[in-house]
Amino acid sequence: MKTYTNIVFDLDGTLTDPVVGITNSFIYAMEKYGIPVPERSELLKLIGPPPLESFQEIYGLSREEATAAVRYYREFYREKGIFECSVFPGIEDLLKSLNEEGRTLMVATAKVEQFAEIVLEHFGIAKYFTCIAGSDMANTITHKSEIIKATLKRCAITDPEHTVMVGDRMHDILGAKDAGIDSIGILYGYGTREELENAGADLIAESVQDLKRILSPQV
Repeated sequence: MKTYTNIVFDLDGTLTDPVVGITNSFIYAMEKYGIPVPERSELLKLIGPPPLESFQEIYGLSREEATAAVRYYREFYREKGIFECSVFPGIEDLLKSLNEEGRTLMVATAKVEQFAEIVLEHFGIAKYFTCIAGSDMANTITHKSEIIKATLKRCAITDPEHTVMVGDRMHDILGAKDAGIDSIGILYGYGTREELENAGADLIAESVQDLKRILSPQV
């Protein structure tokens, strides 16, 4: 099995379980904007993709309308939703182990970059990452492929052959392909095996322990 020197992690649904904070933020935005609020279980599909994209593609808003809805989303998220999450069990041990092995660890998330930094610092795991990259408040960088490419550039990664993206949604897999790197889809987050395989994930990890086995096969 290939050894990856550089590992890019998605945040929501991969490092952290953000279900409460994200769904509450969407509910707040929908109520403010007049979008009928579905059952909370229906909102799980919104975890991972950029909110701007979700409001446009799933709820049929124009970019201008979606931008306004995202402002409401961030209004709630900034004040309350940001800490309504938890780190998945076993993740910190995995990061610590990879860090000790000398791997370069990075984060590429559709979450606003400053929010991502706050979350990672709050849970004490920011120290494991060389780079933390996300979207911007102006919505000029939102697509996952753009964020992944920006992460690799910022960290001066020049070895795509030994670089991999780890994420739970198709956006992570498709973004990795566009950036020219391998991908590992994980099933303990919010994407399905079908979604990840259809997107072309190179490998699938069913659990954090399985992910550790893939990333550190010698252990």
